[in-house]
Amino acid sequence: QVQLVESGGGLVQTGGSLTLSCRAPDYILDFYLINWFRQAPGKEREGVSCISSNDGSKYYAESVKGRFTISRNGTKNTVTLQMTDLKPEDTGTYYCAVDKYSSTCARPSVPLSDYWAQGTQVTVSS
Repeated sequence: QVQLVESGGGLVQTGGSLTLSCRAPDYILDFYLINWFRQAPGKEREGVSCISSNDGSKYYAESVKGRFTISRNGTKNTVTLQMTDLKPEDTGTYYCAVDKYSSTCARPSVPLSDYWAQGTQVTVSS
């Protein structure tokens, strides 16, 4: 069983910034895609971003493009999601997850994501 550990959520005002981290074993980060999803109350889980250390690809949903940056910190076995210029519609529970099936980043898929972190709450106040 692969364990993913998230950290970094919180409460921030509109326009503020937060950085989320997802810690995973090195071999997971080396060979598989790491996806970030978010889910607002009453809404479906939405794919936000993806990173692949295998081919260097990244993906951002249109709603976050230019504001969020995904990266890997090799020394800390983590993938981080830097979120800037946050808006109230960014509010939700954020999850990182592992996609073992895809070879390159595209819109994150819930059915293709096998291992999930516990989720971290991001709240953006207006």
